[in-house]
Amino acid sequence: MASKIVKSAGAQADEFELSVAQELLNLESYAPELKADLHSSFISAAKELDLDGGRKAIIIFVPFRQLKDFHKVQTRIVRELEKKFSGRHVVIVAQRTILPKSFNRSAVQKGPRPVSRTLTAVHESILEDIVYPTEIVGKRIRYKTDGSKILKVFLDPKDLVNVETKLDTFAKVYKALTNKEVVFEFPVENP
Repeated sequence: MASKIVKSAGAQADEFELSVAQELLNLESYAPELKADLHSSFISAAKELDLDGGRKAIIIFVPFRQLKDFHKVQTRIVRELEKKFSGRHVVIVAQRTILPKSFNRSAVQKGPRPVSRTLTAVHESILEDIVYPTEIVGKRIRYKTDGSKILKVFLDPKDLVNVETKLDTFAKVYKALTNKEVVFEFPVENP
């Protein structure tokens, strides 16, 4: 169980994170087709988020370098974990680093701050992680008269059946991680 969760700087995993790690370990042991992909994979954190109506969502953070490995089997992992943790949606997000504008490289690392470590790039990547395997086909920012803004994200209509029930969960998870309002929709096709 401890091999499925690795916390940074020697921090201790809480009880919920250990239960998620145990379920991943169980999934690896009883699903031979997932064993090869999950054998060397681990998570860095897990968090439970309260949604409207008393429902909950589980956010699983994985190291950025292992995100591609998790993407290979993500649909199966999410399906199995949603069965184990009944009534909860599961979202897998990569653990990313945001560097400040004033970031100075050391003598070993030369050059400016990488674009992939900017606030905007990390938030865009989190958005893509949340909706994976569905693709984002469009985005609009709606500015309201009171100065607030809402990001409208249009998802691929071919995944309507699989994702329709999770749209509210996606919005709440994105709000919890980035503190930005977002609305997920499917594009309406005009005849």
